[in-house]
Amino acid sequence: MSVFEIFATIALLLHFLFILFVIFGAILILKFKKIIYVHIPAVAWGAYIELSHSICPLTHLENFFLKKAGKDQYSVDFIENYIFKIIYPPALNYEIQTYLGVILIFVNLLIYYYIVKKIRTGG
Repeated sequence: MSVFEIFATIALLLHFLFILFVIFGAILILKFKKIIYVHIPAVAWGAYIELSHSICPLTHLENFFLKKAGKDQYSVDFIENYIFKIIYPPALNYEIQTYLGVILIFVNLLIYYYIVKKIRTGG
């Protein structure tokens, strides 16, 4: 595995962690209140990427490193079979991207509602 393949894999894993943070990061606010200042812009960015059908810059970074490695796809089985398919589902199209954006907003609204409710009740 070349150094560029390693960098591409690191970029892909960072991409995956960012997606998890965008979806579920609000839960961290229960423990780390100031993370809200990072999470809300991250959710806004994630919703923008999905609803505008744009491509995340991390995708471009991954592709850059793969190209430098002389590859057009990942060669690590775990990455290819699990992480890659989560980030880039084979059937992803504009309609599904729109649904994902709406679901992202809805999930975060539910989590934030729970957090506000918990704070107000002193729980």
